Amino acid sequence: MRASWVGQAVLLGVAIALPFFVDDAVLWMKVMCFALFACAFNLLLGYAGLLSFGHAAFLGSAGYVTGHLVKEVGLPPELGILAGTASAALLGFVFGSLAIRRQGIYFAMITLALSQLVYFAAVQLPFTHGEDGLQGIPRGKLFGVVDLSSNLGMYYTVLGVFLLGFLIIQRTIHSPFGQVLRAIKENEPRAISLGYDAARYKLLAFVLSAALSGLAGSTKALVFQLESLTDVQWQMSGEVVLMTLLGGMGTLYGPVVGALVLVMIEDYFASLGEWVPVIMGCIFVFCVLVFRRGIVGEAAAMLKKKP
Repeated sequence: MRASWVGQAVLLGVAIALPFFVDDAVLWMKVMCFALFACAFNLLLGYAGLLSFGHAAFLGSAGYVTGHLVKEVGLPPELGILAGTASAALLGFVFGSLAIRRQGIYFAMITLALSQLVYFAAVQLPFTHGEDGLQGIPRGKLFGVVDLSSNLGMYYTVLGVFLLGFLIIQRTIHSPFGQVLRAIKENEPRAISLGYDAARYKLLAFVLSAALSGLAGSTKALVFQLESLTDVQWQMSGEVVLMTLLGGMGTLYGPVVGALVLVMIEDYFASLGEWVPVIMGCIFVFCVLVFRRGIVGEAAAMLKKKP
């Protein structure tokens, strides 16, 4: 336990000092946004056993809401992020209420279909500006004090948002609520026989996961000052699945590692254009064959085997 706290302190120290040693702070802000997105998805898949193919809807819709309110209405960034997160939570409640009536592949297909409805709405609604997207979203000043137009101020804001979301997920996992989710994942009929309302627990997990995904999407919109259809396409839902499986499903740090690896691959091979998805696919196949439990899962298993 002590080693774990020391490790977390070291990682936090590295994250705090990082912008002073790297040139591209925006890249690391992107990593943190996607890491939070992947952690939120892992809460649903890794601990509740629910495979959603529609999580891009929460990421993108929150980004659109935040971008519109900050740019057109003039809300400060903190209220824009809060509104985006709330809208994702509301959308998650609607999606979850419909989807949890089914299980397995039927659940996944329902979330995919609902996500596509959000995509087509984003194409048609006037405030999203269709294929042009929302451009020139002002970062503004956080609480009227922190100037987010500076990459340094924006970086520490994103770091704070990521840590808040991560701590919420960590607390949820280790709470009685998280233990019930594990029980439902392992044996739902037995959990129901013990008196737990499985549908209600799964819906709460779905809404929490959607809200945290929306938090990531709202923050990302401010970082890039842009929100486009890319964030609501089904491919984005596939990417978050890849991040989670690559890092280690059902582990606390696995999605963070998966997001880091995937974003770095996309950035490093960006010059190859259309070959990037091919390279990512090959890496995914390799990891599935060699690292069945993901990078973090396999590392943890190896450490346990040591005498």
